[in-house]
Amino acid sequence: MNAPIPPVTYCSLGNLVRTLRRAAGLSQELLAQQSGLSADSIRRLEHNAFSPSLSTLKKLCAGLGMSLSNLFTMHEGKEPDPTWELQDMLAGRSPEEIRFITDAAKELLAGLGRMHDTGHSLTSTSPMAIEN
Repeated sequence: MNAPIPPVTYCSLGNLVRTLRRAAGLSQELLAQQSGLSADSIRRLEHNAFSPSLSTLKKLCAGLGMSLSNLFTMHEGKEPDPTWELQDMLAGRSPEEIRFITDAAKELLAGLGRMHDTGHSLTSTSPMAIEN
């Protein structure tokens, strides 16, 4: 998921799914395609018209690019662990990809430490700050 999740108290699983889908910039049809579910299932789920099975929830989470545990955490109205997005991005990656990403993260963190030591601000060079 690329967009930040809006701070919302979710009343139902359907509201949560709709919010997550929209935050990811997905239509119901695209989420259905990415999750291997029917568009009708996504619509019915968002309208709380049925109680999904664990298998359906796993497919839904795969389509949203998040873990099932984080979906449950958010449904309970709790804040997910701050590292949830990283965990979700690494899920399903090969050991080689994880080693590569770990090495890249170490380099990035070392660079951030050097920036901090020299008094530079993170926001002045952050890719997110440049894009916005």
